[in-house]
Amino acid sequence: MKTMARRICQALACCAALLPVAASAAATDDAFKAAASLHRGVNVLGYDPLWRDPARARFQPRHFTIIRKGGFDFIRLVLQAFDHMDAQNRLDPKWLATLDRVVRQASDAGLSVIIDEHDFNKCSDDPDACAPKLKAFWQQIGDRYRGAPRSVLFELLNEPHGKLDADRWNALLAQIIPVMRASNPKRTLVIGPTNWNSLGKLDVLKLPTDDRNIVVTFHYYEPFRFTHQGAPWTDNRDLHGIPLTQDDEARIRADFATVAAWSKAQNRPVLLGEFGAYDKSGTPIADRVRYTETVRRAAESHGFAWAYWQFDGDFVLYDIDHDQWVEPIRAALVGKP
Repeated sequence: MKTMARRICQALACCAALLPVAASAAATDDAFKAAASLHRGVNVLGYDPLWRDPARARFQPRHFTIIRKGGFDFIRLVLQAFDHMDAQNRLDPKWLATLDRVVRQASDAGLSVIIDEHDFNKCSDDPDACAPKLKAFWQQIGDRYRGAPRSVLFELLNEPHGKLDADRWNALLAQIIPVMRASNPKRTLVIGPTNWNSLGKLDVLKLPTDDRNIVVTFHYYEPFRFTHQGAPWTDNRDLHGIPLTQDDEARIRADFATVAAWSKAQNRPVLLGEFGAYDKSGTPIADRVRYTETVRRAAESHGFAWAYWQFDGDFVLYDIDHDQWVEPIRAALVGKP
């Protein structure tokens, strides 16, 4: 009997030791399932008047249905929330009500939603001032959306860069992730590396080894001289007539193979969160279409979900003023109707 009891105890101890492994494996499955449910997305509403005055909104609820019927299945919802916080970092109730409507309308249209905190410049210029605001934002959003469906994902911060280098970004993540897990233990998070979510910094991104319910994101605008030629906020503002070469296309494919190898080695799913080519530079649309299709095909060849930058505004995908798709770009992303 003593031998039998000892064996039972040993078996129970073994099972207990395996529980964290099983839980981690389940979370990994959740992350891959979440990534697999995202296929073709678009960034929306980052700079729309909606957030300050809903009556002046360019983007209307019907556009969610247009996006879904246009061949897309998720949106990346771009938020500059810091401008809507008071001195105690409390979010404006009216702004939150607008956010609730947007998330509900997108979900009702059959779209998954990535809630993306997009105050990347403020955080990168002054990480110390950013940290309490970012924690307060996710504390409030986490509490508010703890009951949201799994089709709502949280992206902790867009494109850390500058002073928010790898060491400081990893340290900030170590503070923010526990805040999220306190209210949303099973929510899929989206997190990218520093240097503008650069694939070159994936190797220095430190994520908790026991939190596997994370989709890793990167952004891709290479070759930058092509995608941002003529863009007034860059050093390429005076560049025009830069072609997309075959060497550029080969580099794109090689870069995505590098990301795929990292994903396999780390057992983390990947999202291409932004890509596109500036539309107001005079670059022939045929070149921008070729670029868009090349990047999209490279992403899909490795099973990466992607989100095009962006629906309305620069890099435009949908002409709200004329109520129509920029069809060559849409077709490059999802095919012809």
